[in-house]
Amino acid sequence: MSYEKVLQADHIIIGTKQTVKALKSGVVIELIVATDADLKVIAKVLQTAKEMDVPITYVDSMKKLGKACSIDVGAATVAITC
Repeated sequence: MSYEKVLQADHIIIGTKQTVKALKSGVVIELIVATDADLKVIAKVLQTAKEMDVPITYVDSMKKLGKACSIDVGAATVAITC
């Protein structure tokens, strides 16, 4: 289900550093996180999303999330923005 949200979204941000910046600026409406991502990589994003009260949706695969974003590598996090 969440893969479809990413496919249908008009604006997305891929990657942890860019996602943290977007979360802090208040433009993220939902965060998609792959459960197979390394916790060290996604910890800062999860913490920032919780601080900013942004809903977090979990998906099972970085590879599938990357494919939904039309990139050839896995994606640990994807932010859906307004």
